[in-house]
Amino acid sequence: MTTKPLFVHCCHCRWCQRETGTAFALNAMIEADRVELLEGEVQAIDTPSNSGKGQRISRCPKCWVAVWSNYAGAGDVVRFVRVGTLNEPDALPPDVHIFTASKQPWVELPAGTPAFAEYYKTSEQWPKESLQRRAALLAKNSPRG
Repeated sequence: MTTKPLFVHCCHCRWCQRETGTAFALNAMIEADRVELLEGEVQAIDTPSNSGKGQRISRCPKCWVAVWSNYAGAGDVVRFVRVGTLNEPDALPPDVHIFTASKQPWVELPAGTPAFAEYYKTSEQWPKESLQRRAALLAKNSPRG
């Protein structure tokens, strides 16, 4: 990632638990043009999602590890980068925990990090800079009438 992400989600929904084979998914949301692939290519695989709109998971074609996803709502312009695949994953702790209503009971959430039973209002949680970047991205990629 060439800049810091817009926001980092720790998602505890059952869908993410099933896809990752563990208790949650940790994704850094970032503009696609701010992600550089350092080596090789990825293989994109369309998969179903809980929303019914599907997602495209980009995986390393050698080891099949998921590197990032693109969800239908954000299209190709925002990537949800798997934090654990980065060289310094410790640098990106979650900004928020979501879908905690279905989190594993043995997972203890840290004090001081916002947590929501389901989702949240972006305008109330994201930092101002990230909201500005999001607005610019939406303006640049909105259909013209």
